[in-house]
Amino acid sequence: MTETIESPAGSGAHRVAVLALPGVPPFELGIPSRVFGSAEGPEGNPLYEVTVCTADGAPVPTDAGFVVQPAAGPGALAAADTVVLPPTHAMPELGRGGPLPPEVAAAIDGIRPGTRLVSICSGSYVLAAAGLLDGRPATTHWNLALEFRRAYPRVKVDEDVLFVDDGDVLTSAGGAAGVDLCLHIVRRDHGAAAANRAARMCVVPPWRDGGQAQFIDRPVPEPTVASTTATRAWALERLGEPLTLARLAEHARMSLRSFTRRFRDEVGMTPVQWLTAQRLELAKQLLETTDLPVDLVAHRAGIGSGNSLRAHMRTAFGVSPAAYRRAFGASDPLARPSRTA
Repeated sequence: MTETIESPAGSGAHRVAVLALPGVPPFELGIPSRVFGSAEGPEGNPLYEVTVCTADGAPVPTDAGFVVQPAAGPGALAAADTVVLPPTHAMPELGRGGPLPPEVAAAIDGIRPGTRLVSICSGSYVLAAAGLLDGRPATTHWNLALEFRRAYPRVKVDEDVLFVDDGDVLTSAGGAAGVDLCLHIVRRDHGAAAANRAARMCVVPPWRDGGQAQFIDRPVPEPTVASTTATRAWALERLGEPLTLARLAEHARMSLRSFTRRFRDEVGMTPVQWLTAQRLELAKQLLETTDLPVDLVAHRAGIGSGNSLRAHMRTAFGVSPAAYRRAFGASDPLARPSRTA
C-alpha cells in the first residue's frame, strides 16, 4: 500500500491533468474526466479537478477525424497532483525506442517531482521514452508487449494484467483498462464507497477480475465447450464457504483437468489464485465498510483465521488488516454496518 497523494493545503480537490497528444483516441482521452469527474465525497463534493491540456497549448488532432481544443497548456502539468497520459497514434518513432518530440519532452520535464503519473494503453510509451519506467514494473496493451519490450528493455513489462500500481507510477492496458485503473485510483485515494459511487455513475463494474490474458487472441472454442463463467459467478456468492477445486469443477460439470485448463484460458490464472484474489477483495471491502473484528472478516471472506488474513495481506499488499482499515476505513457512519450486520 502506498501513501495517498494529497493536493497542497488549501487547493481543494485533487488536481488531475490529462495530456492530449496528437493522434489521441477520444475514448481513452475522455476516461479520466468521466471517472474522476464522477467521484464525489459523502456530501456530494467533487474529489478531483480534471483539466485537459496539450504540450504547447495548441489544439491537437485526434485519431477520429476531429480536433481537440485544450483547456490549458503545459502549465497544467506543472500544477497537477496527478498527470494522465492517454495513448497517441501519431508517434510511431516511440515504438522503435525513439525520442519524444521536443515540446512533449519539455512538458514532461516540467512535471513536479512526486507527481503521480498514470498511463492508459500505449501512453506507457511516452513514460518509457522519458525514462520514467526504467527498472519499474509496467503494462501496456497485450498486442504491443513484444514491441514494447524491444524498444524499452529496461522496463519490467507484464502484459497479463489490466493495470500495474507501482506507487507513484501506474500503467494500464488497452482501452477500458483505463477505466479500471482510474477507479482503482479513486479507491486507493478515497476508499471503496467513493469508487463504487463513481462506478455506478459511469455504469461500469467497480472491479473486473482476471487480467489481459482473457482478451488475448486465441482460437475460438467450439460451441460445445463449456465456460467457467457461471461457476465463477456462483463462487463469488459463496466466498465464505469451503470451495475446493473439486467442488468448482463439479459445479461446472467438468473434470478437474478440463476445468483447470479452461479456467486458466479464460481468466489468466489458476482457480486457486483467482479465489484467493476474490477473497482478499472481499476482505478489503469488509475492512473498509464495517467495524467487524479481523477474525470475523477473515471468516466471512473464506480466508479462515485472522492470522491467515494477516499473512495473505502482508504478502499481497505489504500491510496488515488493521493498518489497511486505518488508511481506508469509511468515514461515513452510514457506510459502516455494525458488528452484528
